[in-house]
Amino acid sequence: MACLVHIVVIMLISQAAEEKKPRCVRCHSKVTPGIVSDWKQSAHAESDVDCAVCHGSEHNSPKTVDKVLIPTPETCAECHEEQVDQFKEGKHALCWKSMKAMPTAHWQPMALMDGMKGCGGCHKIGLKTEEEIKTLRKDGVGFGVASCDACHTRHLFSAEEARQPQACRTCHMGFDHPQWEMYSSSKHGVRHALKQLGVLPESAAAPTCQDCHLPNGTHNNRTGWGFLAVRLPMPEDEQWAADRATILQALGVLGPDGKPTARLDLVKTIDLARLTQKDWQRERDRMIKICRRCHSKNFAKAELARGDEMIRQADRVMAEAIRIVAALYEEGKLAKPESYAHPFPDLLTFHDAPTVIEQKLFVMFLKHRMRAFQGAFHMNPDYAFWYGWSAMQRDLTEIKESAEKLRHRQTVGTEPEQKADTKT
Repeated sequence: MACLVHIVVIMLISQAAEEKKPRCVRCHSKVTPGIVSDWKQSAHAESDVDCAVCHGSEHNSPKTVDKVLIPTPETCAECHEEQVDQFKEGKHALCWKSMKAMPTAHWQPMALMDGMKGCGGCHKIGLKTEEEIKTLRKDGVGFGVASCDACHTRHLFSAEEARQPQACRTCHMGFDHPQWEMYSSSKHGVRHALKQLGVLPESAAAPTCQDCHLPNGTHNNRTGWGFLAVRLPMPEDEQWAADRATILQALGVLGPDGKPTARLDLVKTIDLARLTQKDWQRERDRMIKICRRCHSKNFAKAELARGDEMIRQADRVMAEAIRIVAALYEEGKLAKPESYAHPFPDLLTFHDAPTVIEQKLFVMFLKHRMRAFQGAFHMNPDYAFWYGWSAMQRDLTEIKESAEKLRHRQTVGTEPEQKADTKT
């Protein structure tokens, strides 16, 4: 009898404890137990920040799912104002806007862009307008717009997770920005991996992505050269200045006369490049200060200068390839797409470039040139040489050969290569 009473008492205590749980937790422990498990282990749970704080209290049954509020950076700012303000000053905040600004973004399948199964899957970290958020939610893909949860994944929202280099891996890898591959196989990355495995002591110097680009827990990441490694003012080196002008023309930032175009305003808006010496120098000085935690100032300056030199060398090869394709337009050997505003190939059309030779040019710029200079700055010589510089040289050879074939084809009486069907 006493045993039965004991069991009943335990059941009543358990029931009372269950009833004391927030209603959200009681329900979602059954519906989405993984979410509840993460939340219980979070600093939010320890601080009694429950579901309603971020999601509102109007959703209280399966019939009111549409009442759930989806957090935005402003939601996070209620408690983390300093971090959100920093985030808004950095380039991550502009990711969504920069994706939308690409000339052929609207040509891509919705699943890849607003559906977030391609470009949008990473670029969703950027800030969005209220109208964009409403549209995304209406289309059933409006989750993950908080931006902060790209690095502090929900619902654990761990600061420790966001400090690990693996937190950057999902987006910073692959075709045009293989920073993870470069970093993880560099001496910096190898030493950090050995620290995580316990081979090296915890006190060993082994910088992470965050140590260099988000130092001391700041959130306003920017780089001196920007994503595309083009900047103003032009260099004193006349050849480099001419090569950079050609690249800027192929990016649509400068017109045939060398004067700025409307696209330059777009570049300013999405902070894609440093446009003044002061702006570039500020970022360079900040990086040197970070490098000095482990290296001498002279060493840091010399290594960064070698990265600059890699850009100069890559620009020389890139500009030659661009001029070859531009000459084919001028000679009538290659039909220039009507959508191109200037007599230069448009490097920002990406895989939508209409001919094989223009596709090769796009790959040369966005894949191999990226590897050449990013490999140098990320201290990965194999990436800088074999995956970058060497690949650019091979691209140039193919472009030259293709150009000669086009010229020969027209000489023997065939029509110039026509543009592919373009989307509207």
